[in-house]
Amino acid sequence: MSAILETHLLWPDEAAAQASAQRLAAALLPAPDALIELHGPLGAGKTTFTRLLLRALGVEGRIKSPSYAVMETYELPSGAGTASHFDFYRFGDPREWEDAGFRDIFAAPGLKLCEWPEKAAGQLPPADLQLFIELMPDDSRRVRAVGAPRLVEALA
Repeated sequence: MSAILETHLLWPDEAAAQASAQRLAAALLPAPDALIELHGPLGAGKTTFTRLLLRALGVEGRIKSPSYAVMETYELPSGAGTASHFDFYRFGDPREWEDAGFRDIFAAPGLKLCEWPEKAAGQLPPADLQLFIELMPDDSRRVRAVGAPRLVEALA
């Protein structure tokens, strides 16, 4: 990634997050191929935003949190490829990423959505987009988006 852009967003409710997810999906199509990191504490909305993005990309059926399985994979419609949703929360050591055999998945085309990427520090390739989600006292979300200009701009 050459140029990096940063912006700040406020999601007062889930509808605002959904609107951002829909704009991001439009920027990713027709063949999503990006690494998106989602940062934030428990309850910040990382999994919710991932579900909203996958729905916006056309994924139907149940979208499960990969908290226990570590990874869930979804086929995108219309031959758009795959989306892999990772949750590294339970990793005790970044080397668990290598031991889990994720190197090939990250080397292949497709959308990778990673919750708790800091638990795999030093193992992941550079992210195309990083979302830092902060839960505010009024249940809104303050989001700092950093990454490829076309993806950051799509969120706003």
